This record gives sequence, structure tokens and C-alpha cells, in this order.
Amino acid sequence: MSMDPVLLAVIANRLDTIVREMENTLLRTGRSAVLNMARDFSCALITGDNRLLASAEGLPVHVIGMEFVAEAVCRLHDDIQDGDAFLHNDPYLGNTHPADHVILVPVIVDGVHLFTAAAKAHQADCGNANPTTYMPFARDVYEEGSLIFPAVRVQQDRKDVEDVIRMCRSRIRVPDQWYGDYLAMVGAARIGEARLKDIVAKYGIETMQQFIEEWFDYSERRIAHVIAQMPAGEITGQGRHDPLGPLPEGIPINVKISIDPDAGTIDIDLTDNIDCVPAGINESRTCAVNNVMTGVFNSIDPDIPHNAGTFRRINVRLRENCVVGIPRFPHSCSVATTNVGERLVVTTQKAFADAWDGYGLAEGACGIGPGFAVVSGADWRKNDDAYVNQKFLGSQGGPAGPEIDGWITYGNSVTNGLMFRDSVEIDEQKYPIRVKEIRVRTDSEGAGRRRGAPGFRVGYGPKHDVMRAFYVTDGHHFPPRGARGGGPGAASIPLKMTTDGTEEPLPPISSADLQPGEILLHLLSGGGGYGDPLEREVERVRDDVLSQFVSLERARDVYGVLFEGSELDESLQVDRAATERQRTALRAHRQASGGA
Repeated sequence: MSMDPVLLAVIANRLDTIVREMENTLLRTGRSAVLNMARDFSCALITGDNRLLASAEGLPVHVIGMEFVAEAVCRLHDDIQDGDAFLHNDPYLGNTHPADHVILVPVIVDGVHLFTAAAKAHQADCGNANPTTYMPFARDVYEEGSLIFPAVRVQQDRKDVEDVIRMCRSRIRVPDQWYGDYLAMVGAARIGEARLKDIVAKYGIETMQQFIEEWFDYSERRIAHVIAQMPAGEITGQGRHDPLGPLPEGIPINVKISIDPDAGTIDIDLTDNIDCVPAGINESRTCAVNNVMTGVFNSIDPDIPHNAGTFRRINVRLRENCVVGIPRFPHSCSVATTNVGERLVVTTQKAFADAWDGYGLAEGACGIGPGFAVVSGADWRKNDDAYVNQKFLGSQGGPAGPEIDGWITYGNSVTNGLMFRDSVEIDEQKYPIRVKEIRVRTDSEGAGRRRGAPGFRVGYGPKHDVMRAFYVTDGHHFPPRGARGGGPGAASIPLKMTTDGTEEPLPPISSADLQPGEILLHLLSGGGGYGDPLEREVERVRDDVLSQFVSLERARDVYGVLFEGSELDESLQVDRAATERQRTALRAHRQASGGA
């Protein structure tokens, strides 16, 4: 290292601060609840030669691979100028899926394209054939129907190209909401541009160029050191997405992982998977890469910088026309950021856990069921104006690890708990809906020495007129699995509550029209457990019971813990003698029945 390490750290943190300012701009100025409550967006800084440099707390599914969208801009435009901005959402040219709009602003100093500031935000509506950004049954991109912008110049001299804006406003169902979100994205990217020019003015072009190379080299050394401490070996993780449409047996997932500590590299091979399917669940190239890399980072060291230097040590093998590879046009990637992508994350991290003790995680919850539905209708309070938005009211259980319990506000596997949950009060003010309940779903956790987090029970519906909801549940047929003797989380269950209080099952992947007084319900799955639940510390089980994560009956039957008393307050104490007898009996029963 030739650069002063202190200066290296100062600049690295300054860049993350710039990204956080960009993110705060999006959070505070976004029009839709998807942005200003759920935080379904990410910002990043990319080098002028298209390498991911800084992403702060960006969602893994958004920022890993963000360099591919910048690459598309440079490949398609040889006349990039200061003051330009580009709109990009093409999944065949490096984006995640069409609902993720990206604004890219080139940062040009003294005629040199030094950086690109990028703001990516999930849209409440992207012009799909139905009022949802997820089209699981779309047989191709034409049936999907979204507006596609392959790195289109949307600003020149910092002014909108009105032709592009008119296209969006004439096709997207709630144009003012979209345009407000667009302005928030542009504002975030422009702030990134201004702050980067400030830092270049302070340190100079040569110092910043030196920093880039040394920061990447440092990051590469960090991950190489971690890999060097790992055991050598190879394993193939196998998972399965729930059945849907043309795939009545579900979608098998194979992730082959090879670790070479001497070379300091990890190889992920996804080529042994089925071809693209006539449905919207195909992975884009970017999603296939970022989801398995998320599984790797979760499994070995989440604190390693996520940038182009780190990526040098992880090789992801894809093949064309593969459901988790490189999609062949016109196969749809509408749902690429969630369902099958989440199965890639959890299959990867469970494979690590199964093969190497002390590494990896159990499976976390997957899919975007009714607790995350895209809802639409007419708002009688606003002259029957249309509304479209995705709700983030649910909370699925996070997976357990070797030494940690699952994260209760995990959300889903591709975001790793970095998104927010909607404010009930603001949701009810902005949209004509009523939230009936959000509560912990007792006994939904995957049992283990370290337990998965429980899921939630969520219910909401329309106040006045019909509300249409689109959702893509996963984990209903194949709930999140535990690792190293840990148990599975509970299944994800969609329901509808009628006006008389009857709960009726709904198809796991579908849409539902809710009448006033009806409630869309979702029993969200928990995360898988890690290790033998009979080895869980008894005081931890007591805490789980007092939190109503675990019932007294489940504590007895699964964890082998009995209590003196039955009141859920501080008077509840562990009966240690009875617990020892119960655990001995459960182990004997397990051994007699051939269990591990």
C-alpha cells in the first residue's frame, strides 16, 4: 500500500457518507410509500470504468451488480456529457428487473469520466399489463407489458428530455406518483454528483484514481484472508421454489460451491439448473450473480466491503437460457428480484452451513405473499383517483446462524433486513385501506440451538371500494429449512377473512379482489433453526416463551424445557430437574426412532 492508510480510510468513509446522503434524499423526497416508508431503493457510486466502488447500506439485490447498468450506459453512448442522466431498467442489459428504475449520472471532471452516481428504486407501477410490478405468470416480456428503457438519456444539461417523461406519464397508472419518485431519484443522483466533484476538488484527480485502485486491492486482501482460513472443499446445495403455473413440481435449485483457501477464491456454479421457463420468475443475470454472492457474504463474513475488489475473489458461473442464469429474450424476469432469487440466497448459505460447521446460515423466509402485495383500486376520498402501491406490512422470519438467533424484522432474503416496514398510520392516511392486525405468529420459528425468527400474522383490507391485490407467495409448500439439526420455519399461508370472520384459503400465487369489510391475511413463515433445539440454553427458551415467540407446549415438546407455573410474567421459572428428564426422554425417543 503506497497511500497513507488513514487517508484511505477517510476517503472510503467519505464515499459511504455520500451514498447515505443520496439515500436520505430518496427516503425524504420519494412520493410513493415504496420509497418513503419501505425504503425499497439503493444508491451506489461506480467508477468511470464501471466497477462498483461504494454502496453503504444498499440492498444486496440492488447494489451487487450495479456496475452492469453503468456498463450498459457506456456501451450504448459514446457521447456522454456533463449534465447527462440516463434511465435504465432493462434486465437483458444488466438491470435486475423492469420494476427497478435506475437513474445514472456520469461525474465528469476536467473532461474525465471519473465516476457514475446511481440511484435505483423499485416502482409502485412500471406500466405492466396488470397493476403490479410482479407478473409471475407472464409467458414473455410482451405479456408482462412493462415499459423498458435500455439506458435511455433522460436529461441533457440537467434538464429533462420531455419525450421520455411523456412516455412514462402516458403509460404508468399513477403518473404524478411516478414523476415524484423520478424527481427524487434524479435529486439523489445529482447530490452524489455534486459531492463527488467536491471530494475531487479537495484531493485531486490523481489521488482519487490512486485511492480507487488501493481500496479495491485492500478489499481483495480482506476477503482473500477470510477465505484462506476456511476449509477446502466442494458441495452442491439443493433447494426448491414452490410450484407455479408451468412447473407443478416446483423449481429445483442447484448451487455448486467450491472453496480454494490456497488461492483465496470461491467458485459458484449455477449452470446445472433448468432452462428458462415461460413465466415471470426467471432470474436476470444481475440477480443470479448478486443473490448467490449475498449467500456467500452472509456465510463467511458480512463485514467485508462489497465492491469490485472483493468480487475478484468470487467467481459465479452462469449459462445462457437458464432459469438462474442469463435469460434469453423474450423470457420474462418480472419477479427476478424475489422468489427464485431468494431461493438462491438461502440455498447458498444453507450449503455452507451443511458442509462447514461454524459457517453459513439456515434458510430464511422467501417470497412476497399478501403481506407484501401490490394493491390497487380507486380512492373515494380523492375523486376516485387510481392508486397503486406495494405494501410492506409483513415481516418474515430471519434464519439462525452458528451463534445468532434469527432477525425478527428480516423482511426477505434478498434484502437481509435492510428495508423498513410500512407505518400503519401513514398507510391508512395515504391509501383507502384499513390494517386489522400485525402480530407475532407464535410457534412459527425454526427450532434450534439458535432459533430462526418467528413470522408475523398480518391482515388488512379496503375501507370503501374494492381493492385488488397481487402476490407471489413462496415457502407454502417448501418452508424454510433448518441447518445442522435445526428445524424448519412454519409455512407461509395466504388467507382471506370474509365479513363474517370466516378465514378462507387463497392460492399461494394469485391475485384477489377484496370487498369492503374483507381482510387479506398472511401467516408469514419463520426462519429455519441452526443446531439441535435440545441444546438451546434454557434461559433463552424462557425468554422466547415470555416474548410469546414460543408457546409453553412447544417449549416442552420441541426444546424439552418445562417451567414452574404458567403465567407469562417474571414469575415463570425453569424447572431444571424436569427439564433434564424431558430432554433425556426426547433424546431417547429420537434415537429409538432413528433420528439424528
